[in-house]
Formats: sequence, C-alpha cells, structure tokens
Amino acid sequence: MPFLALDVSGEVDMSGISDVLLPTVTTDVFSALANPVRRQLLDSLREGPRAAGELAGQFSLSRPAVSEHLQVLRGAGLVREEPRGRHRYYHLQPQPLAEVGQWLHPYEHFWRERLRSLRDVLDEELS
Repeated sequence: MPFLALDVSGEVDMSGISDVLLPTVTTDVFSALANPVRRQLLDSLREGPRAAGELAGQFSLSRPAVSEHLQVLRGAGLVREEPRGRHRYYHLQPQPLAEVGQWLHPYEHFWRERLRSLRDVLDEELS
C-alpha cells in the first residue's frame, strides 16, 4: 500500500469562519439574575460605569471568576463592555430588566394580597 503525503504547510484563511462556527452565546436574563454575585455586580453598576478590576475588588473571588460572571451578564444583554486603553469598563444595560419587570407585574397582586394578610395578622396579635 503506497504512503500518501499530505502537505499541511500552507496557511488557511479562517477570517469570517468564527462567526459561523462560534455563535455568540446568549444567556437568558432569568439565568443571569439567578446568581447573587451577578446581582451584586448589577447593583454596583447602578452607580455608573466601573472598571473590571474595581468590580473584582468587591468580591473574595478571583478576577477570572468575576470576569466569567461579567461575560454571563454581557450574554444576557444586562451589561456592555467598553475598552479604554488596557482597562475594560462595564455599563449597566437596564432594558432587559424592564422586560423582567413587565413579566412579573401580573403577579404583584398576589404578593400585595399576602402582605396585607400578614399585616392584618400582625395587627391582631399586637392589639
């Protein structure tokens, strides 16, 4: 059986392929909000844009761990990243949170009713 030689010395142009092979990973907002670290990151960003290092300094996690949380938030559209020189700044993107609020709105009356009932019970016990 003859030996076949394969020439692999040439370069392959992969430009444009990565978008097809590696689609942008998106996370649903509810999954992103399920983690307390990510909720704290969003709370920090309510005060304005923050550098990744500054955000990481608020946690007892490694910087790569905080970066992973920020990537999840980016995938859910809750933050956007702005490179400034060697630093990356993160900005809150509140639009997806408004969508969550709209989804939760019909359920508010259940909580209000329960809180009223709790108030009534407490008022009776304290009287």
